[in-house]
Amino acid sequence: MQRRNFLKTGSLAGLTLSTLVAASCAQPSADKKTAENEGFTDDFELNEATISDLQKKMESGTHTSRSITELYLKRIEAIDKNGPKINSVIELNKSALDMADNMDKERKAGRLRGLLHGIPVLIKDNIDTGDNMHTTAGSLALSDNFAKQDAFIIHKLRKAGAVILGKTNLSEWANFRSTRSTSGWSSRGLQTKCPYVLDRNPSGSSAGSGSATAANLCAIAIGTETDGSIVSPSSVNGLVGIKPTVGLWSRSGIIPISKTQDTAGPMARTVKDAAILLGALADIDAADDATLKSKPEKDYTKYLDINGLKGKRLGLVKIEKLPAATDALLKAAIDTMKKQGAEIIEVDLSVRLKPIDGAEFKVLLYEFKDGLNHYLSKANAKVKTLADVIAFNKQNEEKVMPFFKQETAEYAQTKGDLNSKEYLDAVAKTTSISRQGIDGLLKENKLDALIAPTNGFAVCIDLINGDYDNGFSFSGPAAMAGYPHITVPMGAWHDLPMGLSFVGTAWNEGNLISLAYAYEQASKKRVAPKFRPDLFA
Repeated sequence: MQRRNFLKTGSLAGLTLSTLVAASCAQPSADKKTAENEGFTDDFELNEATISDLQKKMESGTHTSRSITELYLKRIEAIDKNGPKINSVIELNKSALDMADNMDKERKAGRLRGLLHGIPVLIKDNIDTGDNMHTTAGSLALSDNFAKQDAFIIHKLRKAGAVILGKTNLSEWANFRSTRSTSGWSSRGLQTKCPYVLDRNPSGSSAGSGSATAANLCAIAIGTETDGSIVSPSSVNGLVGIKPTVGLWSRSGIIPISKTQDTAGPMARTVKDAAILLGALADIDAADDATLKSKPEKDYTKYLDINGLKGKRLGLVKIEKLPAATDALLKAAIDTMKKQGAEIIEVDLSVRLKPIDGAEFKVLLYEFKDGLNHYLSKANAKVKTLADVIAFNKQNEEKVMPFFKQETAEYAQTKGDLNSKEYLDAVAKTTSISRQGIDGLLKENKLDALIAPTNGFAVCIDLINGDYDNGFSFSGPAAMAGYPHITVPMGAWHDLPMGLSFVGTAWNEGNLISLAYAYEQASKKRVAPKFRPDLFA
């Protein structure tokens, strides 16, 4: 979750831009400029490799799933723990090579499970795996939590033949612990860095999945989002991120914040790879009521249309005070889409969302307490309730809370159950107004999607003061509505990426993938990171 979204005024969060620029965090000495990357040359054999590239290597026999997995494991050691030290992987899977060997045996026997067969994947550490890995949400309070079984989407992932490399770091409790938190920091995994500029924050809460995928530590990754936690780290890390309609992917076995807004989703370097992962894990799960209303498709690659923008009407969400760098990137993106046959119409969403007026945060406070208590009651951990977590944190304050506290968790603990009038009024307001706002604009203007910059450039890591505003976030409307949201690289400024968002109505993933793919292929804005120590390097 993007904690900073709730520090803005009501539901206008994400619809105005400040004039913040990509200022340097601190001017380094000449020695610091070279010390962090001294002797590091990024000549990784699998840099920017796609799923299709890896499948061709395995089909031709130039590589096996095992050799590819070994290369990624060595890459994690070189980039994550040594070299630039981006600290994105919180735990490796001891069974990764065994999984790869099994996929190689099946391939040799003529059995192929699909496009993910033998493909290495990293997953966020708030998703259960019934194996040798912990599931902790980055919290030391859950350091003893070995899940009894796989989350539903992990069961699907294994069935598809993917190789689970390990788990990624995240903002602790998916950034729902403190109003002064630093995204990408957890008491278990510590601070993850942005691979583009290392003193920059990779954004939360799927920080590790974003940094790892951008730095080519895996082929693809899985993140989770309540409000911004897939699309924001994807945007600042030059990735494609898909936040599906709530219910397209099951949430069973995922440590929750919100039953109305939570969803996992793909994070990848290309739209095609994200679409492949999206279809492989979309299914109905009897344990998650939201999936019973879903319309899952097994193959979203059929929507990869290079002419997907032709004849489409896109609503450019009205934004105030665009910084010059963002304005330039957006104008270039609009020009590209127009050349591909799209018509762009400016629309105003903020006025439609204004009545929400802070109700989203109330919803999340109630649902976090309820959902976490339910999850912990069945978990293999000593803490069994949110109250237990709060107590553990206080007892271990030096390690758990050295930089920021837990006032958000404590506030959630004061709330009642989900029959409380305050909760029922708030959830009715957020869902209805956000859905009416998006659907109204789409219908009244005959639009195929809404578009906007995803969020501002990556901010400096600041463990003392916590996150500061990067100027903009467009995650809120689709998050509150439970609607799909795709971000695609739109360009960069001083090597800091920014994404372009495509938002539509429920179960509209196919259409958004078509639009996003056409833009991606026409613009080609994905660039691999250079691991700059700072903006002066």
